[in-house]
Amino acid sequence: MRVGRKRAYVRRIARLYKYPQKVRILPKTQPDTTGIDLSSLQTFSSIGKEVDVLDGFREAELLCEEGKGCLTHMWFGGDWPGYERIRLRIYVDGELQPSIDMEMGLGHGYGFGDDAAPWGSEKLGKTGHPSGAYNNYKIPFGNGIRVTAQRSAESPDQAPFWWIVRGTKNLPATYAGLRQPDAARLRLHKLENHVAQPLEEFAMCDVAGAGALYQVTMAAESLRNVGDWKDISYLEGIVRAYTDGAQNPVLLSSGLEDYFLGTYYFNRGRYANALAGLTHLDTVNNSFSAYRFHDDDPLFFQQGLRLTCRCGEELNGKMLHDPPETRFTTYAWVYQW
Repeated sequence: MRVGRKRAYVRRIARLYKYPQKVRILPKTQPDTTGIDLSSLQTFSSIGKEVDVLDGFREAELLCEEGKGCLTHMWFGGDWPGYERIRLRIYVDGELQPSIDMEMGLGHGYGFGDDAAPWGSEKLGKTGHPSGAYNNYKIPFGNGIRVTAQRSAESPDQAPFWWIVRGTKNLPATYAGLRQPDAARLRLHKLENHVAQPLEEFAMCDVAGAGALYQVTMAAESLRNVGDWKDISYLEGIVRAYTDGAQNPVLLSSGLEDYFLGTYYFNRGRYANALAGLTHLDTVNNSFSAYRFHDDDPLFFQQGLRLTCRCGEELNGKMLHDPPETRFTTYAWVYQW
């Protein structure tokens, strides 16, 4: 630095110390950079502690909140046979049919009543058995939300239930770091107990309009067991996304276990992380369950989404191995606006 420049620089620094710049203090109601008025945010919560609200096979209300906002957290406790088959329903904006109607187990990423615990990530997990399931799904609503639970028909009465359901009023949902449109709603699309034939490509969801895929949970079981590794070769199936009416799909994986971030037919067993997890693996009955999130690996669509899976796969025009008939239950969670 030249001597003249250095002296000018020293004089400027000296003036700053002698005459410090005034800092503008923003009022408390000033919105932050995402356009949210922080003073309007208000947390709401409902809890149940050792109560028999599910007796008589009735649908019990766990939370009812009016206004606009976002559900942010759910946790559930209890201990009885068939716990994983509790039905959780979420009614948004006064709807008569719930946009989310899920079993406790697969709604939290695990199938077959798997007793493994603890495992989890910041979005979902299971800390005990048969309960301790939790999720932090962001479920937006415009003028109200209701959350209910109903036990399975074979579960006993006088079974105490615990729950925590929480959210924040006027909090928008985000996806891939972006604020979602005010019209965005999270909807669950289900395919239950579908028996797929070898090489059959079946739809996990087929929706119109614009939106984004949030999560897929899946439970699958081979219907053939002859003691051959090919009994689980349905895992060769590729997951495909047909967006905006396209005839040619976006290929989301090179195999089904690859979609859930596994490899070589899940050869290292269970895992759970923020993006995906393997929550059940039975190498005797050739079954698995898993979850996969897409909010950090976004899949947007503008004019519809048909998300498919295939029972096994072809390579160079030939069937790979010998995939069996396979029973699938799939949950596809989609933000739609």
